[in-house]
Amino acid sequence: MTTSPSGRIRTAIAGIGNCASSLVQAVSYCRAKGGDAVGVSFPVLGGYCPEDIEIVAGFDVDRRKVNRPLGEAVLADPNCTEVFWDQLSDQKATVHRGPDLDGVSAFMRNQPPDLSFVPSEAVPLTQDQIVTALKEAETEVLIIFLPVGSQQAVEFYAECALKAGCAVVNGIPIFLASNPAWAAKFEAAGLPILGDDFKAQFGATVVHRTLAHLADLRGVKLDRTYQLNVGGNTDFMNMMDMDRLALKRESKTEAVQSAMDARLADGNIRIGPSDYVPWLNDRKVAYVRLEGRLLGGARTSMEVRLEVEDSPNAAAMAITAIRAARIARARGLKGAISDASAFLFKHPPVQMDDPEAHDLLLSFAGDGAQ
Repeated sequence: MTTSPSGRIRTAIAGIGNCASSLVQAVSYCRAKGGDAVGVSFPVLGGYCPEDIEIVAGFDVDRRKVNRPLGEAVLADPNCTEVFWDQLSDQKATVHRGPDLDGVSAFMRNQPPDLSFVPSEAVPLTQDQIVTALKEAETEVLIIFLPVGSQQAVEFYAECALKAGCAVVNGIPIFLASNPAWAAKFEAAGLPILGDDFKAQFGATVVHRTLAHLADLRGVKLDRTYQLNVGGNTDFMNMMDMDRLALKRESKTEAVQSAMDARLADGNIRIGPSDYVPWLNDRKVAYVRLEGRLLGGARTSMEVRLEVEDSPNAAAMAITAIRAARIARARGLKGAISDASAFLFKHPPVQMDDPEAHDLLLSFAGDGAQ
């Protein structure tokens, strides 16, 4: 296992969708703006800045992205996230044709071309060829941004990473880092894995967790709660297939349950994507409601509406997680990296309160509890 001598964190992306688009834009944006970049959660983490990330390879299935430079592919349909930085000529890595597996659902194939995935006619790379591509690019970290529900595809790329000697950052709700069997595979290979399912920079789950925790701190007895999310990107379209949604609901629900002193009964908590509205594009609108009782059982309730651009919200955590994976590699850490995962992901190996997880991440990075 080697580390790039240049200081750059050589990173590959599986799934060149909206989150990948925001990540690629963020890297180029931070390179151009440096310390003036807006909205960077950790401008320096363990000595690494966001601009130290170098995207060296991409993998996708869509014909509008395959065999194109990354800087062009991330702006192609069906991506619809906000373009906050369009100067991407520095993003020259090639997007390779990966296998479909379960990464493209039947539901997604039956949508208008500008909204859905359009599989490339190119021959998909085999696992050995993808491993070779990762090695030739001297990849240190593989980040997974495949569609929700892509169990086979996520596990396929995780196996590729193991064979290529790459750390993994798993951004979606397929459980790898939080699955003891997969964590053991990475430990045996001497490689770190971070995950699972990014907790957005300022998203519905973070707000929901904070409100639930605040109620506990103030002695409020929470009785029931929901979080209903609507959006217009391909992720929300894909999640209209209920068979692909189970782990997403579990991930989001557990993230909120774990923030409360007493777990709610299953019938009193409902969290997850609830509808697809095409004209919202990459905007996500979340409706959060909490009902409970004050002193003497006096009733109280709260409703919050949060609107965010969905993919930059995840990319902010991705640029932190990639740097944390590099730190873990450099230290020879292996298996699930709990200290770095708790703050960044909805379904980490170990759940903890966000302030505690924040300080632990800084301690892990060697930056102290600031």
